[in-house]
Amino acid sequence: MLSRNDILEKLTDYLEELFEIPRDKVTPEATLFEDLDLDSIDAVDLVVKVQELTGRRIKPEIFKTVRTVGDVVDCVEALLMTDANPTE
Repeated sequence: MLSRNDILEKLTDYLEELFEIPRDKVTPEATLFEDLDLDSIDAVDLVVKVQELTGRRIKPEIFKTVRTVGDVVDCVEALLMTDANPTE
């Protein structure tokens, strides 16, 4: 299973690759819409990448609560933990 640092590194790669966001701007505290200047279409693209990473579909209502890079890491971590515990 990926560690929080591994997940953050992957997200940083995605944000740099998809949206040309400098790596040094991607911190757990960075807000997606204000600090990183993403819009709703960018958020959809990011969800697609997260789904590819986790192999799980993300329910839209879950991702609506995501505001920061750290929130995305939490979401990915929760999805991966669900995979590790199939009884949940």
